[in-house]
Amino acid sequence: RWLEEGTEMFDVIVVDFPDPTNFSVGKLYTESFYALLSRRLSASGFAVVQTTSPLVARQSYWTVATTIEAAGLRTAPYHAHVPSFGEWGFIVASHRPFTPAVTPLPEGLRFLTPQTLPLLFDFPADMARVSTEVNRLSNQVLVHTYEHEWGKVSK
Repeated sequence: RWLEEGTEMFDVIVVDFPDPTNFSVGKLYTESFYALLSRRLSASGFAVVQTTSPLVARQSYWTVATTIEAAGLRTAPYHAHVPSFGEWGFIVASHRPFTPAVTPLPEGLRFLTPQTLPLLFDFPADMARVSTEVNRLSNQVLVHTYEHEWGKVSK
């Protein structure tokens, strides 16, 4: 509702939803939601979306990317090792291309360097992009896929 009713534009949007483990939460990951986000993201702005593990739930991860693109945004998928989660995925979404190496990194970073930054956007064969459906309110394909992929891990 907040995205539907508001008019304010944003240069930065951070999306950190709970995992799509049911149809109520799955609605948040739909093309409809990302279309609303697109309308509120400024022309020069960037959104970052926390997704899932592209290693454990590869199809689910790329479903989010496909869905964001279907809403008219450009994507820059990336992944990083998060100690409490393992290999985890994120997606930068924007109206214009995102080039990570354009802006210099802040001083004093312990783990991210100009040499390691491009590796975040490089996906090895076991995490590489796969063809997926768009997650819509009418199909909730992400909930089914997520359940299937993570179900293999928890058994």
